[in-house]
Amino acid sequence: MEPFSTSKVSVEFHDPHGLYRLLAPGLAARLPLRHLHWQSHSGPLRSIDTLHVELVSADANTAAPPATLTPSPSSRKLSEATATDDGFHTATVGRAGSLESVSTNPPSAANASTAVPSRRHQIPGLRRTPYLKLLLVRCDDTETYKAQTRAEIKDWIKKNTTPEKSSSSSKKTPGVRENHDAFDWMIVHIVLPNSPAYSQPRTSKGGGDSSDSASAAKSATSRWGKNTSTLLERLRSDFNAEPSSKTGGAVVDRVAQVRVAVNEVPYDMLPKMAPTTGTVPTPGISTSENEAAWVDVVDKLKSRILASFDVRVSQYEDDIREKDVQRTLPGWNFCTFFILKEGLARGFESVGLVEDALVGYDELSVGLDTVLQEQASLAGSTLLRFTDELKEDAQKALQEDASDDDEGDDDETVDLQAASGPRAKTPPPYVPISSTKKAYRELILANNVSVFDFRCYIFARQVALLLRLGNAAVTRDELLNKMQEQISTDVVPLHPPSSASAAPTPENLAMLAEICRRTLEFVPAVSQVIREDLLFALAEDDKPLSPSSLQLIDNMVASFAFSIAQQILAQTSTRALPIPLAMAQTGDISEPKASIPEPKTMMHPARTSSLDVRSPQGRPPPSPGIFPGPGQPQSVDDAETRFLKMGLEELAARRADLYLLSRNILQKSGEKRGWSDGWSAAPVVDSDDIAGMEDVSLDDDQPTPGKPGPEVNANPVPAGIDNLLLRTALESRTGFFRLYEALTDKAVRHYTVAGHGHAVKANFADLAVLKYHLQDYAAAVYYFYETTQFFGENSWGLLELSMLLMCAQSLKELGRQDEYARWLLQFLTKAADVERRRREQQVGRPVAGHAKQTAISSVHGRLADLLEASSSVPEMRVPLASFFRAVTVDGPPLFADGQDRFTVTLQLDSLLEEPLPVDSVKVRLTQPSARGPREIWLETDGSEKCTLGCGRSTVQLHSNTIIPGLYEIDQVRITAKGLAIFHDRLPTLATPSSTVATPSAVSSAILPNPHIILYQRSDALDVQLSTSKDLQLDKNNFLELALLTGWNDVRHCEMRIRAATGGLRLITTESKVVGSTHTFAKPVEGGIVCFDNVTSNTTLRISFPFSIEQDVLELCLKVDVTYTTANGTFLFSKSPSVSTSLALGVNVQDVFKHDALFSRFTVSTATASPLRVFRSELLESDLFTAHLGGDINDGIDHSTNLPVVFPKQPISLLYRIARKPASLQASASAKKDAQRTMYIKLHYSVFQDQLDVALEASLGASFRASAGLQQFAKLAVACVLRHVHASLTPYDLEKMALLHEMQTSVLAHVHWAKEFPGLVTPAADLAAVIYAWQKQNPVLSISGDPAPDRLRTILIPVDIPSITIVHTADIQLQGPFGSAVAADTFEGEGGDDGDGTVGIPIFCVNQLLPATLHLRWTRVWDSSDASPQDLEFSFEVSAPNDAWLIGGRRKGHFVIPAPDDTTDGTAAGAEEGTIGLSSTPALEAAIPLMLIPLREGRLPYPSVEIREVVSSNPDSHDTRSPAGAAPDAHHCETDYRNLGETVHVVADRTRLTLSLDASGPGGGPLVLESERARVDGRIIV
Repeated sequence: MEPFSTSKVSVEFHDPHGLYRLLAPGLAARLPLRHLHWQSHSGPLRSIDTLHVELVSADANTAAPPATLTPSPSSRKLSEATATDDGFHTATVGRAGSLESVSTNPPSAANASTAVPSRRHQIPGLRRTPYLKLLLVRCDDTETYKAQTRAEIKDWIKKNTTPEKSSSSSKKTPGVRENHDAFDWMIVHIVLPNSPAYSQPRTSKGGGDSSDSASAAKSATSRWGKNTSTLLERLRSDFNAEPSSKTGGAVVDRVAQVRVAVNEVPYDMLPKMAPTTGTVPTPGISTSENEAAWVDVVDKLKSRILASFDVRVSQYEDDIREKDVQRTLPGWNFCTFFILKEGLARGFESVGLVEDALVGYDELSVGLDTVLQEQASLAGSTLLRFTDELKEDAQKALQEDASDDDEGDDDETVDLQAASGPRAKTPPPYVPISSTKKAYRELILANNVSVFDFRCYIFARQVALLLRLGNAAVTRDELLNKMQEQISTDVVPLHPPSSASAAPTPENLAMLAEICRRTLEFVPAVSQVIREDLLFALAEDDKPLSPSSLQLIDNMVASFAFSIAQQILAQTSTRALPIPLAMAQTGDISEPKASIPEPKTMMHPARTSSLDVRSPQGRPPPSPGIFPGPGQPQSVDDAETRFLKMGLEELAARRADLYLLSRNILQKSGEKRGWSDGWSAAPVVDSDDIAGMEDVSLDDDQPTPGKPGPEVNANPVPAGIDNLLLRTALESRTGFFRLYEALTDKAVRHYTVAGHGHAVKANFADLAVLKYHLQDYAAAVYYFYETTQFFGENSWGLLELSMLLMCAQSLKELGRQDEYARWLLQFLTKAADVERRRREQQVGRPVAGHAKQTAISSVHGRLADLLEASSSVPEMRVPLASFFRAVTVDGPPLFADGQDRFTVTLQLDSLLEEPLPVDSVKVRLTQPSARGPREIWLETDGSEKCTLGCGRSTVQLHSNTIIPGLYEIDQVRITAKGLAIFHDRLPTLATPSSTVATPSAVSSAILPNPHIILYQRSDALDVQLSTSKDLQLDKNNFLELALLTGWNDVRHCEMRIRAATGGLRLITTESKVVGSTHTFAKPVEGGIVCFDNVTSNTTLRISFPFSIEQDVLELCLKVDVTYTTANGTFLFSKSPSVSTSLALGVNVQDVFKHDALFSRFTVSTATASPLRVFRSELLESDLFTAHLGGDINDGIDHSTNLPVVFPKQPISLLYRIARKPASLQASASAKKDAQRTMYIKLHYSVFQDQLDVALEASLGASFRASAGLQQFAKLAVACVLRHVHASLTPYDLEKMALLHEMQTSVLAHVHWAKEFPGLVTPAADLAAVIYAWQKQNPVLSISGDPAPDRLRTILIPVDIPSITIVHTADIQLQGPFGSAVAADTFEGEGGDDGDGTVGIPIFCVNQLLPATLHLRWTRVWDSSDASPQDLEFSFEVSAPNDAWLIGGRRKGHFVIPAPDDTTDGTAAGAEEGTIGLSSTPALEAAIPLMLIPLREGRLPYPSVEIREVVSSNPDSHDTRSPAGAAPDAHHCETDYRNLGETVHVVADRTRLTLSLDASGPGGGPLVLESERARVDGRIIV
């Protein structure tokens, strides 16, 4: 049976009048049908965008003449594809303006009058019938219609259609057509020009086009009058179906009318001009009417085709449902069920519902698997056990191989796509998967199909449908061309593509990717089917197959699988996939030409019918940086660009998988010929445990000795390999590797577009190993550079090791020593990392993210190679963690006896498999502090060579530098030829010129305990800093630096003294040696002090002044001492500090009197420690003298025996200061040079210092009494003092200062053994001594008298302020006080009455009190050098308004004249008429006042305020003042004598009578009577 195309529906037209050629141009322009909508019975509404129609003539003798039409190239392509449906043909989508197809096949069975009916197949799925029968009618007038046309139409309907009957009755009624072939019919009335019908309107209403069949039928017949209906209305009235239940009560309109223009009708067909009587001639039809008529025709075509399709689908679904229910019944046949269900799928495909068709084939594929499983369980099958074609091919291949005709084969040009036998005459290209390869449907129907053929057919149909969904418009010819291009680059296409221009249709890349995905699943499954098929076909009487037969089976399976992959790659190739060009390689990486095509020729060419451009806005392929970008793309529509992006990455990835599948097939075939891809020959860097294992066969119980390699056939059989590409590649070793590389290259490029970075790296690794295996070292190095780091970062440790070793060997072969050394270093680093993980597993510590590793066994000798290579390259820096697991300090530092030298022992845990000879080992110790970091370098002795063995080894490091403190190891440097192994606790940035190898994982425990404590022994050299014991605040103070040589006989010593505090300036040029006869070896310059020949146990003190820009609490120096002894040169560094904060504070308060100045000095402690002032003295100056105490002549020394100063209990010192009389008589120049500043000098000691001295003496004696611990005395005492200072509170210090003793129980909480962590063993001994000392001294006595060297003095400058005028104001009440009411008395040293009592009068309120204001002044306290001037002052007496009422002169001015030059400065020495420094009675003022008290109580005297009057006129100045002197304000003080005095004021009532009831105002007491006191004098009423 002839196959047919499944991409269109058939429409059979009947043309008894030869009208098709007139209808064809207009119909061709409107095909294919578009935008159809079909309501599925079991799903949502389905939309059909495009429906292709195949017009088939019912009469072969009257077929449509093709000369009148001009089909498009796509139409010709479809017509050609009609003959053979190979599954690769797809209808052209989106190309209008062409007639779909006009078939010239033999006449249809529907037209029984003109042809012999063909036999219909009884299986519905194999029948091909039209969906619609179209009758083309010519009727020029009404009379012809009545007489002839109507009868002809009725006869045609009777012969070619079936009356509508129920489906139940039609199944068994003869002559009733089954619904599997359901069709509909339609009448098209073609109206020719010049005919009476042409002049009629479409309806009797005129002009309009009414499609309402009911109204047309009603108007067609009239009971009265003449009938005026048109021919169209008569046709509709006569032949439109009546309303029925199937049509939903609507009339089915099957009649349409088309009018042909004059220029479209041949002259011989034009009727004569004979208009019918009674009709009005119509000049013609408009364009809109013509278009409406064609729209009506197209709409009726759509509706009628969908109606018949709906009936067919319903029938198929009912039959399939019925057959599926019968599955469990005997005799049920899957093949029949398959044909039936496939008929439904092909029906879906014919109308463009490709997705539904694909679902049907997927269900059939699953159904086939289910049937095979069921039959396998029943040990029987209705399908053939083998395929005849496969058996024939296998037998012919065996016969050819047995002939052993090798000579002829060598010289003969072989067509690798040709088969043996008769088919060799016309060898077609090998297409393994095609639905037209054989009559699969007939084989299935006859139950004569094998499982292999069944699966191939289903898969071929699925691929064809997916290609159609993907808009892959590939024809069979194009596919064969592409298959041929995989063999040769110079092949000429069998059928060149059409040159007709057509708009390209974007492809659905997601569907193409789905094809590739299904192929990846199909190939393994069908390979197993082929193998079983051939094994059963070649089996003979249960005899085992020969090795050649087994190899033949493998070859046929491999060839078929390889061909499928190549076919699918050709079908899914598209220019929409932006695959980059072949990899551009640099340097000496080159590929010579050979018989196998280049990788670029292996790239499948793009189809001419698909998109060949990409949008410039589209995303470029995600290249890893080694591929050149694609050519400059052209621009396309944005919508198409977005459409192209969908599925692009998925398609690229799946195509890459197909390339890898082809490569794997090639690889397996090559292994049988002894050809390897390089991995089997690669150096294996595995573990000892893995290397000692044996492979055990799972097929039997016998272990397989050793590790078997791939099976190699000495005489490989090429028979069975039909694929030309695979066969050519397997003919030679060169061809094999060329094809292997080409397939890998294209897989890499596809994975790059897909964005699969891991797959790209994996294939790069395959290429790298292949190039290494082929000894193409330059190319191998290129690929190793791209991939090695990737595997290391993704936990492929052993694989990375193998690749590192191969890359290093390649670089060595190329002579690139620098890179060879670097890669060999990386190899050893990774090997050490594996060893680290092995050891961590041994101790039970988990390793996150890595499998268990074991010891490396294949790295021996590489370390020596690395050291040799590093000698000729720049220094290579290697992290210490790359080669060593841990570095620990083995015990505390060891100090040499009698010299300042120490040794540290380091233990290194090496991860290398071989000993490492080193040139030197250095370690840096650092002590970060606020004063700047300190560092000490330790290194091995240069005279000794050391080797760091495998595992743990020790090395001793020495240093002549001792700086006490807690240190950390922050740098380790190991030098071995050109290797510099380093470790930095703080990471440092590597310079671009350096080569740094970074380990895969740096252990955080490389230095588990990096701390080292260096202490200063008691007899070692030391420096101590202190301030001067005598301080003077207004001068530069001195610092004292003491050098203690200890046990060192110093030959030469150089001390570098530098300031470590900001703003501190050391004046070392003024340094001097204090308390010793030693002198400087050379003058002090730049802070460098030198001594020569200083014996042991000598203390040298150097004193030098300093200055500080701002006050700080502590001064710090940095002292570096380089000294030489008989044992060598040593370095000692220390940063001593001293507190500059004063231990005490002094505040002063001055009170000026007329004749003396009283200054009160308050001395307080500035720290929490109490202090004791032993002596105080205020040193006199040239102008002033002072005396401590109240009375100068009492004869008592008040400056000694002062009390202890506590933080909350300061002491006060009162000094009376007077002006020296001689200073008043000095000349102006003498006054100018006179010293005005006085100094208070305090001798004191701090209790904290006395406590420290007592602790040092007591604890030092205990350590000196302990054998072997004398050198630890200084360390232990410093530790105890630190804890004492931290433990004592201010209260404890006050208590100790009072009791002169300390309870050592304050140190009971300290765990002394932990305070010396770096000493380990001596720490326990030190703790025992301290505990014994605490037990022996529960109470530590503190001497009350400090040692002389602990006594301090401080000299504080005291400036006496210069006061120009000191005023004395005194208000005196005028006596006698007889008018007083009473008097207050108190005891005193003398009184007015001589009895030792003093009486103060009491006055009444409102009593008039006469008083006198006495004003005095003095210039004695003016110590300035300015010339005295006349000064004017004002005074004002004021008091609160509610206390005093003041009468008299309350305000006034007075002038103090400048003293004469002839006076001695005193009032007594001033002669009559002269003016001195102090006022005389003649110059004093007595101002009378009247005071009236206004309230009761002790009222303070009114205040007196004296101010200087400064003239605002700059021209007015005293004549004795210097010329031009400005009137400046002067400093004045007022001594108010009445300050603190009060006046007792009482009420002026002596008797008062009160009423105690609430009769007074406001409910208070009522005053009944009062008696006023009798007072002498006046009162104010």
